Amino acid sequence: MKLLSRLVVALAVAEVLLVLLSWFLSATLVDDVRPLLSEEGARWFFAHFTDSLNRPLLVWMILAAMAGGTLWRSGLLSRQAQQRRALGLRVALSLLVVCVAVVLLLTVWPHALLLSATGSLWQSPFSRALVPVVAFVVIVCSMAFGLTVRTFTNMADVCRSFVDGLCRVAPLVVVYVMAMQFYESLRYVFF
Repeated sequence: MKLLSRLVVALAVAEVLLVLLSWFLSATLVDDVRPLLSEEGARWFFAHFTDSLNRPLLVWMILAAMAGGTLWRSGLLSRQAQQRRALGLRVALSLLVVCVAVVLLLTVWPHALLLSATGSLWQSPFSRALVPVVAFVVIVCSMAFGLTVRTFTNMADVCRSFVDGLCRVAPLVVVYVMAMQFYESLRYVFF
């Protein structure tokens, strides 16, 4: 946690230094530098703040956090001997096989639904949705395991596992926001 907080502080300081540097370079008439301390720079900053964060990486982080929380809280990864563990593993494995079969049916056949217009997996709906598909499969298998072995007794427990995963990843989301804003500011000032 200390490392992440230091990283956030470093990114905040870098953003402030970039604002001052862009102002200084534009004041000394350096070509192709747009200052953030100007009317145009302020308008850009406020108008593009949300756009600079709007990337698939943020969605992937959120989905992976939810899947990780469900996987961890379900007990699927623990080695504890439980009476119903074997049944839970069979249920989770059966669902995994079904999910893999469905994904294969949607991608393997010629002219399959999730292939690109050229018939490949690269740059297709499937490749763009790979992280959400994996997160969905992990959530479904973990949820089924947890409900079978009774680490989850109802859907409220499953929802709490989503929140638990999000709480664990929340510091990384803060780093993401700071890093993306600094990156986009660099692009605005120099490119």
